[in-house]
Amino acid sequence: MTNSDAPVEGTPLIKPSNTEHQLHEAIVEACRSVYDPEIPVNIYDLGLIYTIEINEENEVHIIMSLTAPGCPVAGEMPGWVADAIEPLPGVKQVDVDLAWEPPWGMEMMSDEARLELGFM
Repeated sequence: MTNSDAPVEGTPLIKPSNTEHQLHEAIVEACRSVYDPEIPVNIYDLGLIYTIEINEENEVHIIMSLTAPGCPVAGEMPGWVADAIEPLPGVKQVDVDLAWEPPWGMEMMSDEARLELGFM
């Protein structure tokens, strides 16, 4: 790896979401309707949705992870997320990509998820 390939110090490991976009809250709520089949908490509160990008054409790009690379629904969950978001009024299209860096960890869960799972 050359120096130009190294991450710039201070660069976030997870790309920020477009939280100011008018569709952001509806997309978050749609993500909250998708559950990991092995954990009784939605994938948003589990911290599996890393980034929600929405461009000017209302095309949505989701970057998400899974609790483990060997997750039995790894091939299906991105489709579940896209299926939850696509019907929202104003959404033009949805692309969902899996990311393994940074790896998901329990510290990424919301307080609600920690409470639900008995970690608080």
